[in-house]
Amino acid sequence: MTPPRARRQVRVGIDTGGTFTDFLIARDGRLAVKKILSTPRNPTLAILEGVADLLDSGDRIEIVHGTTVATNALLERKGGRIALLTTRGFEDLLLIGRQVRKRLYGLCGEERRPLCPRSLCFGVDERTAATGAVERRPGRPDLERLAVRLRKAGVEAVAVSFLHSYANPANEETAAAVLERGGLRLSVSSRLMPEHREYERTAAAAVNAYLMPVLDDYLSSLETGTRGAALRIMQSNEGTIAAGRARREPIRTALSGPAGG
Repeated sequence: MTPPRARRQVRVGIDTGGTFTDFLIARDGRLAVKKILSTPRNPTLAILEGVADLLDSGDRIEIVHGTTVATNALLERKGGRIALLTTRGFEDLLLIGRQVRKRLYGLCGEERRPLCPRSLCFGVDERTAATGAVERRPGRPDLERLAVRLRKAGVEAVAVSFLHSYANPANEETAAAVLERGGLRLSVSSRLMPEHREYERTAAAAVNAYLMPVLDDYLSSLETGTRGAALRIMQSNEGTIAAGRARREPIRTALSGPAGG
């Protein structure tokens, strides 16, 4: 009786591009290159075509994927419909921004188009001091009513960014617990970037929320199609993260494609 063939470790690097989707395959100490015509409407199709024979081989497959899905969504403003929950009185934070302007001494304000419309920026009656002391906790009934309102508005993801949550995330976690029960995708600033400076932290949470519906759908489809292969996604810093984390923190893949290429 012929003994079963030992499973080999195969690593596959995948870069989705405009014309071709490129594959670099490391197997048995050798490198092989493959090109498949890209499928821009659904990049997953070209990827699955390129790895179909590997998935059927029975080998242990590790896929490292550099993708421009997040990059294109940002450049083309084709992300999800998002809302912002912040401390009451800071609803205009994304619109005001910082002092950086094209015309520093211009007397007229510049037109700005934040990823989150002002009509979907909501203030929550809560407050945490810079020391981390919780001065006022958010009311759960108010949060539950807000969750219903967000679902009715067709919101696909919510950025939660409260004042001084880097010092103590308790109030953000309270809000997140209520909204998660409502089935909403959440980008919580203290989980994503627990650092001071409310505008930068809020902007990062908003961009992350904006990309969540796009990357969630894309990577869910890719995970299903790759049938158990270990799937890792290239970050903007050239490191890699698990596909599950990339779905929760898609902002990390904003420059994934250029880094992978």
